[in-house]
Amino acid sequence: MIEVRPGVRSGKPCFAGTRIAVYDVLEYLAAGMTTEKIVSDFPELTAQHVRAAIEFAALREHRLTSA
Repeated sequence: MIEVRPGVRSGKPCFAGTRIAVYDVLEYLAAGMTTEKIVSDFPELTAQHVRAAIEFAALREHRLTSA
């Protein structure tokens, strides 16, 4: 569901088949946007994509703090 493709969004993790970066979705959530609003604004995404972004961030945080 999340992939890194050289040349797409400077190699940032994006949702597969889109140019929407995971970090963009995380920033929208941090700014107070709801999952419903994100999905409404970006029809390529589903609520599952938003949950995947949160999981991605949690796993990254875990890796950083476990090192």
